[in-house]
Amino acid sequence: MTKKIALVFPGQGSQKVGMGKNFYDNFLEAKEVFQEVDEVLKQNLAQLIFSGEQAELTKTENAQPALMAVSLAMVKVLNKLSGKNIVDYTAYVAGHSLGEYSALAAADALTIKDCAALLQVRGTAMRDAGNKTSGAMAAVIGVDTVTAQKITEQAAQGDICQIANDNSIGQIVISGHKSAIHRAVTIGKELGAKKVIPLPVSGAFHSELVAEAAAKVEAKLAEIELTSPTVPVISNVTAAAVSETSEIKNLLVKQVTSAVRFRESVENLKKLGVTDIIEIGAGNVLTGLVKRIDPEITLANIREPEELETFIKDYL
Repeated sequence: MTKKIALVFPGQGSQKVGMGKNFYDNFLEAKEVFQEVDEVLKQNLAQLIFSGEQAELTKTENAQPALMAVSLAMVKVLNKLSGKNIVDYTAYVAGHSLGEYSALAAADALTIKDCAALLQVRGTAMRDAGNKTSGAMAAVIGVDTVTAQKITEQAAQGDICQIANDNSIGQIVISGHKSAIHRAVTIGKELGAKKVIPLPVSGAFHSELVAEAAAKVEAKLAEIELTSPTVPVISNVTAAAVSETSEIKNLLVKQVTSAVRFRESVENLKKLGVTDIIEIGAGNVLTGLVKRIDPEITLANIREPEELETFIKDYL
């Protein structure tokens, strides 16, 4: 059977001090990506990524451009070593939340500089919106989306409470006012959830509580020219492939307050004929999710240069 590859890019939570350092140290193409990002952000993000404090790196405004820089550095090295462009070996790209921006940059819809500038605005705006509103998030384990939706509706009681991430079968994250999320812990157990676990986050991301951040992302996107991606990108909002630039912009704005439909995105990739999903960037969170969604999909990670070389040998 002919392999059909999708590249997926991680979101917040995968950041780790030291990520990408072996690429930075050994490949000029990687170093140039980090330098470009530092230049746009007017900060030494590379130093924070490689030798900073984990708590500082985990801050939303730092984690978002940092994870993108690591993923894109790896893509640039992959293209250099393989002598190919992403369109030559990939059918689709996708990402989880901020990972969608990495996917767009990997598919040349966004330049790295524009991507860094966007993520600086997005990360800062999400942080500020989170600080201004009394928001929280929780992971609901062991229920389907229909039940999770019932939990949010019963817990809302006039507050905002909605599904934020449909990550995999039996793993859904909800988001909203702290009071509603607190109620959801009890209601979730009553409706059959194995666990409802409050998450250590600074706001109710992917909910209407951060609508102010969506407006700021929209304003920044208006300043930036997107080009059609070289391969279709799976949107978090629709779980479907998108290539038209105005639609991409609209969906990125909606993404701030909408659910990340990662489970459906993977299911759709399978329907589109994808046989192999390669996670490129820090960690292996998405690989774990895909394994639960569809065990038939072949998985690989690119986190270190030797894994990248294995990918080239096995796939290209």
